[in-house]
Amino acid sequence: MSLAAPLLNPDEVRQLADRFETAPLVEILRWAWERFGTAAAIGTSFQGAGLVMIHQAVRAGFAFPVFTLDTQLLFQETNMLKTRLEEFFGISIESLVPEQTPEEQAADAGPELWNTRPDLCCTLRKVIPLQKKLDTLSVWMTGLRRQQSDTREKTRIVELYHFDVLRDHYILKLNPMATWSRDDVWAYIREHKIPYNPLHDSGYRSIGCWPCTRPTGGGESERAGRWTGFDKAECGIHTFLGESI
Repeated sequence: MSLAAPLLNPDEVRQLADRFETAPLVEILRWAWERFGTAAAIGTSFQGAGLVMIHQAVRAGFAFPVFTLDTQLLFQETNMLKTRLEEFFGISIESLVPEQTPEEQAADAGPELWNTRPDLCCTLRKVIPLQKKLDTLSVWMTGLRRQQSDTREKTRIVELYHFDVLRDHYILKLNPMATWSRDDVWAYIREHKIPYNPLHDSGYRSIGCWPCTRPTGGGESERAGRWTGFDKAECGIHTFLGESI
C-alpha cells in the first residue's frame, strides 16, 4: 500500500509531531502499527538508534518490515552484524542492493567513484534502491536524531513528503528517535545487550561504506567521519525528497 493521496494533511502532521515530541518511543510505534501496519517499514543502517527502535517494536509485537541498504561497499563488521541482529531479534532484514555491482559501476562510470563523484556514487548505490522501496510503502521509519549533526537538528518526528508528483504519491517519514541523545541510545543498547557494530568501540561513531568512513575525535560531530575531504554531509537518502510539506 502506498499513499496515492495523503491520509494525513499537513496540519495533522504538525499536530502529531508536536504530540510525539514528548511521547514514549513505544507509543509512537504503536500509532504507526495501528494506523498503517506492514505498510510502515523501518529502514536501518544498524546505527544505535535504529537498533533501539527495532528492539522496542519487536518487544511490543509490532511486526514492521525492516530493510537496509546494502551498497556492497560495507565494512565486513556491518555485514556480520546483520546476521547477528536477525538472530537476536528473530526477524528477517531485507537487503536493498544497487542495480550494478561495484565492478560494473567502475566499468560504466569510472573506478572508485566515491573518490571522484561521491554524490553520484551515493545516488546509484543508496538513493535509487531506496526510492524503489519507498514506492511500495506508506511510512518510512528512520533512526534520525537531531543531535547527530547540524543538517539534522531540525528533524521533526513526523514529516510528510510528496514522493511522486506525477502519480500523486505521498510518503510519511517517521523519525521516532529524533529527540534521543547519543548517551540515551547507548545506555539502552547496553542495558538490553543488543548486538552492535564493534567498529563503534574503535572510534567510528557513524558507520557507512568503508571507503568513505573514518573514526572521529570526541570534539567532532557524530557524522564528521563521513566523506572526509568533500563538502558533503549527507548521502542523499534524507535529502532527495526535498522539503517536507
